[in-house]
Amino acid sequence: MAISFNEIPDNLRVPLVYIEFDNSNAVLGTPDIEYKLLVLGQMLAAGTADEAVPVRVLSADHAVSLFGNGSMLAEMFDAIKGADKYLETWAIPLSDDDAGVAATGTITITGSATAAGVLNCYIGGRRVRAAVAALDTAAEVATALAAAINAYSDAPGLAVTASADAGAVTLTARHKGESGNDIDIRFNYYTGETLPAGLSVAIAAMANGAANPDVADAIDVMGDEWWNGLVMPWTDGANMTALESELLTRWGPMSMQDGIAYTALRETHTGAATWSSTRNNHLDSCMPADGSPTSPWVWAAVYATVACDSLSIDPARPLQTLALTGVLAPAKEDRWTKEERNLLLYDGLSTFTVGSDGTVRIERAVTTYQTNAYGLPDPSYLDVTTPATLSYIRYATRSRITQKFPRHKLADDGTRFGPGQAIVTPSIVRSELLALFRELEEKGLVENFEQFKQDLIVERDADNPNRLNVLFPANIVNQLRVFAEQIQFIL
Repeated sequence: MAISFNEIPDNLRVPLVYIEFDNSNAVLGTPDIEYKLLVLGQMLAAGTADEAVPVRVLSADHAVSLFGNGSMLAEMFDAIKGADKYLETWAIPLSDDDAGVAATGTITITGSATAAGVLNCYIGGRRVRAAVAALDTAAEVATALAAAINAYSDAPGLAVTASADAGAVTLTARHKGESGNDIDIRFNYYTGETLPAGLSVAIAAMANGAANPDVADAIDVMGDEWWNGLVMPWTDGANMTALESELLTRWGPMSMQDGIAYTALRETHTGAATWSSTRNNHLDSCMPADGSPTSPWVWAAVYATVACDSLSIDPARPLQTLALTGVLAPAKEDRWTKEERNLLLYDGLSTFTVGSDGTVRIERAVTTYQTNAYGLPDPSYLDVTTPATLSYIRYATRSRITQKFPRHKLADDGTRFGPGQAIVTPSIVRSELLALFRELEEKGLVENFEQFKQDLIVERDADNPNRLNVLFPANIVNQLRVFAEQIQFIL
């Protein structure tokens, strides 16, 4: 029997017709990847989700129910669903660390109102308004502001609670941990917003938060699921190192469940460079944003969502100019110059620009990978598009081989087997890989087919006759990053 049947045995005597189906040639073209974004973060006791159990999040309101109004995760999913409602999103919620300390900050109000007005207080980029009547004292204004903060009920809530004493409002982060130190407190972000006449405010920034949750608790329950993107809200060294180790394992050939983690920093230029000097991983991408009212975990959530949305469509297309919907830009005086942003890109940190309308857009998305094993500069994994493109090529190759040759025998080239036999030879696989490269080239992911054809190696292993070894020399497509021109003019 020449044809290799999968289900019909060769010892049948009962008549008559037996027909089976074989889907090995059913799928044409390169496969789609259904991106999944995994969001790590903290939940409040009011949430209904089980701690450290992956849960699919369907909407911003669903996140509030799962994790509690005012929680870190509720904030993150409010931003994620505002940026992309169709991306499949999951969360692994963690409770505050038992040893954690909540950050606190203070707003001190002085003077008395000489005219009626409104306080416009921004907490983590969310505006709280408190009415002020003429002749209100500092203590009365502080009481009104604290009441407005505690009464704020719009989803996803505020990251702090408030108490008033005389003319001071003390803010306490809802979550324990270092992240609470990054909650921005300010007044009057937009043009036209002013303090009521006669009043002054002084802000003591949020501080003294300590002990983030241990990301290892989330890593332990990630399982075998393939998370294409991850949002990492905690940027302390211990948690970053633990997550990077997990990502590298998943990137490896024995797992092939690779994903890129996105995070953000609320740091000065010097502070961001200091942080990045301790990181060197092609599966991390961090965007520092000093001076933005929006909390860094929300920045990270939006950055990851926008990146995953684009990379799922075309992993090789640059992310520059994509809008980061849902984050507030730093004030003009806090924005980094082109020279400063260029330095950040050499430090393994992504950059953004701000339009005249205040829209924040990705300028260049890079990984934290900066040097090779010898500590020398290495641009091989500079841009996020590089690991994303490699990930897709590997997935397309896996899909093609497992679809075409799921239960095949292996023979040398020149073996005279009958037509229809489930046998594969090095030359058959080589032809399939050449066809795949052409399809990848048509999708704009690779280039230089002739060089690939010349350098492609497909051979049986000399020591293991059941193993086929392949050298796949993919020349991945590049991006238009810089256009340089010299105009030589004539008068």
